[in-house]
Amino acid sequence: MEARMNYHEVSPEATQVMYKLEGFIKTSGLDAKLYELIKIRASQLNGCAFCIDMHTRDLRKMGETDQRINLITAWREAPFYSDKERALLELTEAVTRISENGVPQALYEKVRKHFDEKEYVVLIMAINTINAWNRIAISTGMFPAEE
Repeated sequence: MEARMNYHEVSPEATQVMYKLEGFIKTSGLDAKLYELIKIRASQLNGCAFCIDMHTRDLRKMGETDQRINLITAWREAPFYSDKERALLELTEAVTRISENGVPQALYEKVRKHFDEKEYVVLIMAINTINAWNRIAISTGMFPAEE
């Protein structure tokens, strides 16, 4: 498999806009491990192998266990995610698949038990950012490198 192009080189201005979104999220106070959960789950839903590979590696470097990383796809059946993480993962799925059911009021209320209004906006921006990165990676033919 071969990348179609190096989008960083083709349009550095567009890449800089994406990095500004990343910078906003990273300075927002959102826990870095929670952000990686968002990135992994959205990337799984979108089928972005490049991003799944990158963010599972990043979460491992933060000390997360292989078991928790491996079971993100089945988080509903895995007993070791907190209520806060479950709300975050469910919101990630809803926003990533927004055309299916939107974000139901019950889910909004579940998320708001753990995050205030400002944090909710940060979550939405984080979910949208990784969805954009997934679409860029898939569209430009980015693939994980073999070890």
